[in-house]
Amino acid sequence: MKIIVCGAGSVGRSIVSYLVKGNNDVIVIDNNQKHLDSLAQEFDVLPVLGSAAYPSVLEKADAAHARLLIAATDDDAVNLVACSVAQYLFNIPRKIARVNSFEYRNPLWATLYGDEKIPVDLLISPEEEIGKYVYNMLKIPGSSEALSLLGGKMYLIAFKLPENSPFVKVPLLNLKQVDEEIDVEVVCINRNGKIFIPYKSDVLESGDEIYVLTAKEKISQTMSSFGADFSAIEKLIVFGGNEISRTIGQLIEKDDNILSCKIVEENAALANKIAKDMDETIVIQGEMLSDKILSEAGIYNADATVAVTSEDEDNLLASLLAKKCGVKNTLALINSPSYNSLVEIIGNNLLVDRSSVTIAQILQELRITNVKNAYPLGRGFAEIWEFYIDENCKINGLTVKDLELPASSKICAVQREDEIMFASDSFALQTGDTIIIYVDSASIRKLEKILD
Repeated sequence: MKIIVCGAGSVGRSIVSYLVKGNNDVIVIDNNQKHLDSLAQEFDVLPVLGSAAYPSVLEKADAAHARLLIAATDDDAVNLVACSVAQYLFNIPRKIARVNSFEYRNPLWATLYGDEKIPVDLLISPEEEIGKYVYNMLKIPGSSEALSLLGGKMYLIAFKLPENSPFVKVPLLNLKQVDEEIDVEVVCINRNGKIFIPYKSDVLESGDEIYVLTAKEKISQTMSSFGADFSAIEKLIVFGGNEISRTIGQLIEKDDNILSCKIVEENAALANKIAKDMDETIVIQGEMLSDKILSEAGIYNADATVAVTSEDEDNLLASLLAKKCGVKNTLALINSPSYNSLVEIIGNNLLVDRSSVTIAQILQELRITNVKNAYPLGRGFAEIWEFYIDENCKINGLTVKDLELPASSKICAVQREDEIMFASDSFALQTGDTIIIYVDSASIRKLEKILD
């Protein structure tokens, strides 16, 4: 698929890093030559210099043959104009616009978009989505990933198995013998960097990062059973003043369980701007790695820190410093995939990959029709799909075993009307079912051929 990405900043880069993994022809437009040069050195893309809103620049990017345009510059107006030019001059079928300003995303003005208006098929706000994702992570202490599925009825959660877990050295088929209340599907395991789908005879090892599917109301019980639960977070410090921290602060102000949130931002004008949007959240202006500022923020009494600046080095350093100060839960936003090599070095600090959260909003545009929702896992090693079986679907009536899925994919659960079941090989699929599928990145095309 020929895809044009407008913007080579942190958001554009995160989108490109995922798109190049597939069989896509990616063209990147930006008015900053340094940004383009940096991107072209790291990825196999065609760089085009200029404004994405200019017809001549889109023409140079071969817009006439593109199937998808993703306008992800830092300027909302440029993104919306780029989508309009893409539609009316080049007839690009699908257009996605990054929009940060709530003015453009306000439901009151939803009539702005559509046929014969601003032709945007999907509005995305990566910063707001990252803020929501981080907030959900904070609500499940001890998890390294948390995805809401089937309208919030199920969750896929990931966590490391501690040494004292009662399930260490226990085969998966014997989990209920250890705890009869356990009700999960182990989707995959990350063992020392090797990710695999386990057999029922496989045993769990201390230090395994386990991805399990469980009902929303059983999350706390599940974490506790595996020995991976942590104390609830009541005092939070956020490093970096931006749309992400603003979203986190506003969500926490509506949460009675998290008692306090403090945002640290060095830029005085930005700190003042964010403070005006907050009711209870305290905004501290100053250098986030300063002993004085850390002390003022209450680092020694904090339950968690979140570092969401645009600089990966600052985020990692802030998390490491917080750990040194005794903070148990630390989270750092990673903007560039070039920091993959640091994953093991930073120990138990949690990472949030900007590209994974950002691409989750647009992944549906890249997948087959019946994939209603798709979510990347980890740093893009696999995906989770919500696939709907309609009357025309060729897998209708087949059993799970009949599908002959790639070895690196798995049907994890099936929703049939109001009931959700973990699927065995003999389970027969039927019209109206929604199935949860795990597939590693290398097997996506094979699975699409089976399902489409």
